Amino acid sequence: MSKTVKTLLIVAAVIFVIVVVPLLYLKNAYNGLVTMDETVKESWAQVENQLQRRYDLIPNLVETVKGYAAHEEGVFIKVTEARSKVGGASGIDNKIAANNELSSALSRLLVVVEQYPELKANENFIRLQDELSGTENRISVERRRYNEKVKEFNVKIRSFPTNLIAGMFNFEKAAFFDVPAEKQEAPKVDFTGTGAGK
Repeated sequence: MSKTVKTLLIVAAVIFVIVVVPLLYLKNAYNGLVTMDETVKESWAQVENQLQRRYDLIPNLVETVKGYAAHEEGVFIKVTEARSKVGGASGIDNKIAANNELSSALSRLLVVVEQYPELKANENFIRLQDELSGTENRISVERRRYNEKVKEFNVKIRSFPTNLIAGMFNFEKAAFFDVPAEKQEAPKVDFTGTGAGK
């Protein structure tokens, strides 16, 4: 092998190492970030599906409770206002805050329900409560899945050297869907007649 061929091979190897390898890494890292970002968005969409189910149940729930506890107007107003904020929220951070406020208002409504045993025996209310309870459980599951994906993504965009690529392409941390401090679990209300007011 001639000296010229050896020199060309060395130059080609150096160019490969200096140019091609970093470009391949950049491509793979960028595509990995895009995939993770889309996974976070897909997980959020599943959360929103369940939040929408709850949003749609609330008017019927409030009207049913009003039939038995009309004088609890303050609680109904809080639920209605919180629901309205959810409907007007845009952006994940605002939607999370609005839904956390709605969760708190619903918890207060369910406390009111405990004072009315005849309401707890109402067939329509039992059906709505079962739907709400199932929806709250699904929200909890989807929130956990979403937060897992957010954690993976946030760790990835903060880890070196991926953080350099994330910065170059404006990938930003995703927001966690935290449970409000006063509501660390889904509403759990006993409607079997063993709770308060029996």
